[in-house]
Amino acid sequence: MLGWALAFIVLALIAGFLGFFTLAGLAASIAKILFLIFLVLLVVSFVMRAIRGQSVV
Repeated sequence: MLGWALAFIVLALIAGFLGFFTLAGLAASIAKILFLIFLVLLVVSFVMRAIRGQSVV
């Protein structure tokens, strides 16, 4: 999922550079949403590993 977020941020940068501001805004929004979902899943994963008694590192 982090890879998709990075792909959309690159798309947003390229689209913004070329003048497609609507597409750039949409791609940036999608990248933000995917990054937030990635972070939430990462935290949930750490919490679940800590509850099970496994190392989180």
